[in-house]
Amino acid sequence: MRFICPLIVVNDIEASRSFYENVLNQKVQCDFGENVSFEGGFAIHLKSHFSGLIGINKNDIVQKSNNAELYFEEDDLDSFLQKLKGMNSATYVHELKEQPWGQRVIRFYDPDMHIVEVGEPMESVVKRFLSKGLSIEETVKRTLMPEEFVRQCL
Repeated sequence: MRFICPLIVVNDIEASRSFYENVLNQKVQCDFGENVSFEGGFAIHLKSHFSGLIGINKNDIVQKSNNAELYFEEDDLDSFLQKLKGMNSATYVHELKEQPWGQRVIRFYDPDMHIVEVGEPMESVVKRFLSKGLSIEETVKRTLMPEEFVRQCL
């Protein structure tokens, strides 16, 4: 058996597809109408169709459960943040913050209130700390990354 991808349920397939394509730069892999899969390894499924497949009332599919998120990384996080701030419709879980291991992240909701996290890659975090003068050992301790990983980022 192999795992294929997470699938999230959406109210409006076109609005959600547009969000993931235009805001998060995801490329559609397959479009089956009620189900769209993205090259990034996740899929969206139209609520009215999905509820019929699993045999439950669509009103029993709950929005904004805050129990999962889709995680993305962005090399140019500052540019992405500017793009996101230009969207008046963005609803934030929280503004940009730094995690205890030094990674900068932002969390917000997609059109169906699924949490989306966008963070900088750990390679970028390591390079940022090294460029600020932290030693390899200090960077390992601060980022929780293995020493070999930190050395590869040099």
